[in-house]
Amino acid sequence: MDSSQLLGFTTFAYLLASALYIAIFVFRAEKLGLLATVVACTAFLVQTAGLGLRWVESYQMGIGHAPLSNMYESLVFFSWTIIILYLFLEYKFKNRLIGTFAVPFSFLSMAYASFGTNIQQEIKPLVPALQSNWLIAHVVACFIGYAAFAVACGMGIMYLLKKKNEIKHGKEAAGNLISTLPDLKIIDDVIYKTIVFGFIWLSTGIITGAIWANSAWGTYWSWDPKETWSLITWFVYAVALHARFVRGWGGSRIAWLAIIGFLSVIFTYYGVNYLLSGLHSYAG
Repeated sequence: MDSSQLLGFTTFAYLLASALYIAIFVFRAEKLGLLATVVACTAFLVQTAGLGLRWVESYQMGIGHAPLSNMYESLVFFSWTIIILYLFLEYKFKNRLIGTFAVPFSFLSMAYASFGTNIQQEIKPLVPALQSNWLIAHVVACFIGYAAFAVACGMGIMYLLKKKNEIKHGKEAAGNLISTLPDLKIIDDVIYKTIVFGFIWLSTGIITGAIWANSAWGTYWSWDPKETWSLITWFVYAVALHARFVRGWGGSRIAWLAIIGFLSVIFTYYGVNYLLSGLHSYAG
């Protein structure tokens, strides 16, 4: 069995996990909770093994490098980091309904990696610019940040649904489906903390990227499209945190900023790679 088979299994396992978490929410099937968690944890362990095996396979081919060098590998790692953060939140808050809004992101990332028409899954030698010790530090930092923002986006959607439900039916609408979601204060707190966590890692990713760029291209910042959009994304979340600290923003405002910020993340990650040419383009 090779890494592609393990990662292919992971894709369908995350699909099953997503379906189970959604079923818990839609049908209030709490009995499925343990099964959903077991499937998600199993998928995570298989995915971890798949990433490790892919790393080993690259060394067996004589071109050894961390599995973080192209769009396929980055999507797999993105999915992996999302599920880590989600499982931590599930353990911390003891609420599996969060999985309805987080695990599907992990599945979609793996699904696109597995079935995207423009995704190359082959292990290939690193281009000279990527042959640096800064590769792992930069990519890992960025994708931990991206994963946190994905979870914050899911929680933002959860908050808005819960808020709309309370406005329409009142806080005591116990029989209403959406009323089973965590309390608004809890959701708001999770959004804020995941944005802070992601912001720290994104900042680290930008700093390590600048150092790497100087060693590879002789300049810390060249206004490459990827760099520019990374800075735009950084400012979106900086504004969100500034508004929280200084103006006391919370609730729906922060929820919307979490969603808007993640749209910026998606364009920074995917749109720039394929729509704008630059030094960071995976398609190049």
